[in-house]
Amino acid sequence: MEKLVTVVGGGLAGCEAAWQAARLGAPVVLYEMRPQTMTPAHTGGDLGELVCSNSLGSNIVGRAPGLLKEELRRLGSLVIAAADAHRLPAGSALAVDRGAFAATLTALIRSHPSITLIRQEVTRIPDTDSGPVVLATGPLTSPPLAQALQALGGQANLFFYDAIAPIVELDSIDLSIAFRASRYGKGESDEGDYINCPMTEAEYDVFYDALLSAERIKLRDFERPLPREPSEGPESDSAAAQFFEGCLPIEVLAARGKKALAFGPLRPVGLTDPRSASERPASERLASERLASDRPKRRLHAVVQLRQDNAAGTLYNLVGFQTNLKYGEQDRVLRLIPGLAHARFVRYGSMHRNTYVNAPALLLPTLQMRAASECRALSEVPGTWASDDRVGATNLLLAGVNAARILHGESPLTMPPETMIGALIRYITHAEARGFQPMKANFGLMPPLESPLPKNMRGKRSRGEAYAERALAALADWLTEHPLQAVRIDV
Repeated sequence: MEKLVTVVGGGLAGCEAAWQAARLGAPVVLYEMRPQTMTPAHTGGDLGELVCSNSLGSNIVGRAPGLLKEELRRLGSLVIAAADAHRLPAGSALAVDRGAFAATLTALIRSHPSITLIRQEVTRIPDTDSGPVVLATGPLTSPPLAQALQALGGQANLFFYDAIAPIVELDSIDLSIAFRASRYGKGESDEGDYINCPMTEAEYDVFYDALLSAERIKLRDFERPLPREPSEGPESDSAAAQFFEGCLPIEVLAARGKKALAFGPLRPVGLTDPRSASERPASERLASERLASDRPKRRLHAVVQLRQDNAAGTLYNLVGFQTNLKYGEQDRVLRLIPGLAHARFVRYGSMHRNTYVNAPALLLPTLQMRAASECRALSEVPGTWASDDRVGATNLLLAGVNAARILHGESPLTMPPETMIGALIRYITHAEARGFQPMKANFGLMPPLESPLPKNMRGKRSRGEAYAERALAALADWLTEHPLQAVRIDV
């Protein structure tokens, strides 16, 4: 029997793992169940389809998500190369044209001579007799395979909930009320990369009260807990309502208190309305501004930001507005946002179940499964997945590399803990197994800096830059010993 690498799942992670194994000389079979079997969140059959947001988070190397992506670039990540090739204006964030991004990943995987793409649902964990197996089904794992993972790990609850933000058409946004700008002016275009809908305190109060009273969609069958063992007690909706902290529905965040939104996704920091009071509609102006119409700018109470969602610039998504409200309620409540009274929604928000497993109980730092005595099965566990990053390829790049090495009879590798990738993998393999939850990229996961920063460099930004400098130096040393070529994609 010919030895090969089997990858299950054609999302970001599966594409990355398959590509990395193939470019190291391993024959790869990649299984993807779409479009024959769809998930509740996907809409098409392209590989690497982004369903929640088109943003992969910050691109600033001195910030944790930006460092993560820079490390992936230097390691030759296919996903980051495709994202860079289809980048949209989004200030310091890396946002992509969803359709073009997914189409590029699909074309590259299909055209690779060492990768065979099979459109078929996998319902059990494949045997490793024919070679290493990489489970890259990610957060939208189908129920049969999720139950197989549950049986393997003995976990009663293998999921949390994720929600999708609405999208509107650009020409339906009232730009006499909304304005273009980037926070602190750090955008790629002169006029600003985001559309900002400003709120007075009174407008914020009306919106907040409407949001709290809006009716939510009840859980559907596929969103309920996976079956428990009889000894594990009854199921309950409260046990099912597990939201990843980095992707809370807007209504859940609002329920924490009236200031939660104004200090969260609606925070107005770094933004001012560039129009003078006399240039704004009279309904927006305070009485004091009407008497002093030459005042150049005003301080905002809250701001709803919209980010470009496609290359044509005709669609914009509401940043941080993932939601599980009923569609009619979304239409009513979101039109209370200044500038969106007549918005045309091409997609309303929705919620779906995301699957993850108890990584510390199952995985070694090489991403091999502890239960595999032959040490040949590798598994993606989206414990490093985060709404901020959308980079599900974080640990699967290493899994693809190690799958090829194992196939060739070589020892699997680990990543330096000083790198962000290494720190994330260390977290999912060394965290307390009891109550394990996914974690987004952050400098707190990394080993402390060996020496304190000088007093003039102890700010948050300087600290991040110091961590990044150390991480990239450690990665450079690692790449000297284990070279991987960069990936370039021409569009």
